[in-house]
Amino acid sequence: MNDFFKDKVVAITGGSDGIGRALIELLLPTGAKIATCARNQDKLYDLQVANPGKALHCIVADVSSYNDCKLFIESTIKQFGHIDILINNAGISMRSLLIDAEVEVIKKVMEINFFGTMYCTKLALNSIIERKGTIVGVSSIAGYRGLPGRSGYSASKFALNGWLEAVRTELLDDGVNVMWVCPSFTKSNIRNAALNEKAEAQGESPLDESSLMTAETCASHILNAIEKRKRTLILTARGKQTVWLNKLFPSWADKLTRNFFYKNGKLVK
Repeated sequence: MNDFFKDKVVAITGGSDGIGRALIELLLPTGAKIATCARNQDKLYDLQVANPGKALHCIVADVSSYNDCKLFIESTIKQFGHIDILINNAGISMRSLLIDAEVEVIKKVMEINFFGTMYCTKLALNSIIERKGTIVGVSSIAGYRGLPGRSGYSASKFALNGWLEAVRTELLDDGVNVMWVCPSFTKSNIRNAALNEKAEAQGESPLDESSLMTAETCASHILNAIEKRKRTLILTARGKQTVWLNKLFPSWADKLTRNFFYKNGKLVK
């Protein structure tokens, strides 16, 4: 990376783990000023301790709460004066068939993945427009292709993609770039923290995490796309294949997706 991010104020939700933390660790050496929020106070403290003397502002916040988002955005602007780039990264997944899932599971996923992005974007919008900055939503391939066992997660990401596309169109004449990023499976804590049918963390991953793209690689792609002011970023060959197969051959994509996630009629991934 060159000097593109130097002195830019970058607000990142969900910065205590995974892609969010990887973004912070890549950005700090560039001279960017970082604000981040997460629910886990201990992890944020560890992040702050690991980066003494850096322009890093950490706030404990749950993005499903409008008031928490307001605190995060307003404290960021108070600390650094403005926001150039907002990366809506905070998110949660789920793993439960609809027939088994309590309604609260889907509601909670929507509140974090969709409404959390909407709250932070709305609150930061005036500052970003003034700076002709960038709004990023970290979405998913599940925002293009519904995934079994993850109906609420897919719904939240479809909603996110459509909403960001609408906002992008609204802001075309304001010099603001709006981008949605769609990683495929990425090595992170998201599957361990994914909600089961009772809205509790499942505590394990059904996938071989060692074979997945690292959070650091994903973060590097995201920052490169921000610098180039891309519209969308779909990561991995499998991810791109899934999007195009679903668009061109949807019935075939149904069968391939079913075969990937099921074994002997049971959801195994």
